[in-house]
Amino acid sequence: MPTAYPLPENVSPATVANTASLLRIIALGLISAAAIASRLFAVINFESIIHEFDPWFNYRATRVLASKGFYEFWNWFDPTAWYPLGRVVGGTIYPGLMTTSGVIYYILHALHLPVDIRNICVLLAPGFSALTAWATYMFTKEMKDDSAGLLAAAFIGIVPGYISRSVAGSYDNEAIAIFLLMFTFFSWIKALKQGSAFFGTIAALFYFYMVAAWGGYVFITNMIPLHALVLLLMGRFTSRLYVAYSSWYAIGTLASMQVPFVGFQPVRTSEHMAALGVFGLLQIVAFAQLVRAHVSSKQFQNLLFVAVVSTGVLGFFAIVGLTYKGWIAPWTGRFYSLWDTGYAKKYIPIIASVSEHQPTAWPSFFMDLHFLIWLFPAGVVMCFRALRDEHIFVIIYAAMASYFAGVMVRLMLALTPVVCVTSAVALSTLLDTYLDPTEPTVNEKAEPVNDPPSTNVPVTPKKAKKLKDKETAATARGALGDVVSSVTSAAGGSTTSPKTTKGIFGLDGRVAVLVNALGLLLFFVVHCTWVTANAYSSPSVVLASTNPDGSQHLIDDFREAYYWLRQNTAEDAVVMSWWDYGYQIAGMANRTTLVDNNTWNNTHIATVGKAMSSPEEVAYPILRKHDVNYVLVIFGGLIGYSGDDMNKFLWMVRISQGVWPDEIQEPNYFNNGEYRVDDRASPTMKECLMYKMTYYRFAQLFGGGQAIDRVRGQHMPANGPTLDYLEEAFTSENWIVRIYEVKKDDVLGRDLKVANAFGEGKKRKRTKPIARRKAIAA
Repeated sequence: MPTAYPLPENVSPATVANTASLLRIIALGLISAAAIASRLFAVINFESIIHEFDPWFNYRATRVLASKGFYEFWNWFDPTAWYPLGRVVGGTIYPGLMTTSGVIYYILHALHLPVDIRNICVLLAPGFSALTAWATYMFTKEMKDDSAGLLAAAFIGIVPGYISRSVAGSYDNEAIAIFLLMFTFFSWIKALKQGSAFFGTIAALFYFYMVAAWGGYVFITNMIPLHALVLLLMGRFTSRLYVAYSSWYAIGTLASMQVPFVGFQPVRTSEHMAALGVFGLLQIVAFAQLVRAHVSSKQFQNLLFVAVVSTGVLGFFAIVGLTYKGWIAPWTGRFYSLWDTGYAKKYIPIIASVSEHQPTAWPSFFMDLHFLIWLFPAGVVMCFRALRDEHIFVIIYAAMASYFAGVMVRLMLALTPVVCVTSAVALSTLLDTYLDPTEPTVNEKAEPVNDPPSTNVPVTPKKAKKLKDKETAATARGALGDVVSSVTSAAGGSTTSPKTTKGIFGLDGRVAVLVNALGLLLFFVVHCTWVTANAYSSPSVVLASTNPDGSQHLIDDFREAYYWLRQNTAEDAVVMSWWDYGYQIAGMANRTTLVDNNTWNNTHIATVGKAMSSPEEVAYPILRKHDVNYVLVIFGGLIGYSGDDMNKFLWMVRISQGVWPDEIQEPNYFNNGEYRVDDRASPTMKECLMYKMTYYRFAQLFGGGQAIDRVRGQHMPANGPTLDYLEEAFTSENWIVRIYEVKKDDVLGRDLKVANAFGEGKKRKRTKPIARRKAIAA
């Protein structure tokens, strides 16, 4: 058999197997190291700090667990959140993330390694990224082989779509959730292939861990039943499917109900009904198989028809009746927002106001996935070629995740693993084909050409068309058929003729393809490193810019303001801000807040929005009623920070309008349909509290020159707004964070606006006394 390059001889198969195993272990170790190292840019460039907003609550809760124990954490009531309501923390969170960090903390201290809980929280996501790479390797190995598994592990280790949620300091639920997602799917595939109740139980236990860690567990809850249902519809019901699904569903559902925040949702909400329905359907099919073995074919058909119809009708009416009675909760607004992208903006503006819930722009796919985005379809096609049970799962996963990733930016995270898996399958198949040294054999005997028979029979136009179609099809098969068949052969999807060996001739074609593949991989690594270092490794609490000489300039206004709050305000002071900053204020300033990122009480958030969008004299009673001492706003107009409150202001208006439509109306804040903050701003805009707090004393910074809002690109009026009911308490160095103190009631009982006017020497205009009618002399 001819080969393109010589192979070593006299090497035992055991030596080859042992060497390959050792190389796989080394490769997985290096991939894990690369996955961890690529997520440490934030720590190297800045410091060991918690990022973003939600992670600050997770860190605060973990500190409670580490310092006071699990029992205190489980029963923790936080009176400083959602003042004056408070929050029952243990019953309103997914505790998996905090418990994981707490267990690691206790183990390290038991080994006399006094690691601070903050460092554990900061480095938890990079550590779990190495486990995610291993789980992806195991999952992809079930799809194809070890080489594809190593490629998939390398892809998931450094791909920006996953790094964006797992850099050092990103202490959010997704830090451990993707590992749990991939290992649950791996255990499900193993249970399905082997018909193993053991792997079904492993899948159930990791599903329980996933339920305790992330609300996205619903994706698993519906993916596995959907896979089982498709296998049923394809006529692939086996005892292996029955054992795997029944063990996973029974144990996993019972375990998930032990999480207080989940409770009885697995049997009482519409999001979980698909899993229950498929479980019932599998019992019916299994029972039908049992009956079929004991009755005649005719009796079985009649019995099956009656059973299926009656069961379907009864099940339908049972679900409808339970939903009508309220035992089964209907679909939530979050579910509807996945199928109708405009639903949340119309009916649930609090969901639409989050930037992560916006539809994904096309450039985001390339930024987060790079060249994997066009390997992805090729891998899905190769799954269609083999189409074993596990390949059907990947195809369903790819279709569902692709849709959801297009609907919501945040769900790009769910798409990334399957893109890495299918891309690895495609690239591995390509590399296997061109690295295989076997060259094709050429038959010396020429094969006859399949020309149409030449006869004297006259050819009608209809026959001529058929002959032309046959020639076209033959040409197409000659051009593309060899490529498709060679790829399919390499993937194990078809068999070739025993007389012909397919492969690649010579070294030149091999080298050209392999060099291009290595070039794409190199560009992929460079792209991932650049995106990670520049786009996904900057903590939101510390901003970075570049000086004219190229050096880095840090903007630390957030921590400066929170530290001022911590040092200069009373411990029981109440701070009002928009909900985005609630967790950070509680975590860094340790002060009571009205609303935070939990967003569980829409009316409370709408109250804050109403105060921000109302005139001072209307907002002041709201502030006093809620015991607010300080109001915090974010302003980026001076340095060009676009994530400020004026850019979020319309969402405050929309949310409050949903509760008070007669008092707050969005069109009043526009001027002829334009969102203006300059001289052309609407009177309602100029009078609202948010506008006044944002631009108070802003024009003075320009020394009499033209004041410019660099975010909105508008020239501000020379005479800015004034405040009567609040007074400026603190403004950070770059004017990003501004804090105002709410004035107390006037000691003389006067309106604060009148009292301020009196203090500034402004007298009320005298009015002419009312003319009295003179008495008429008698």
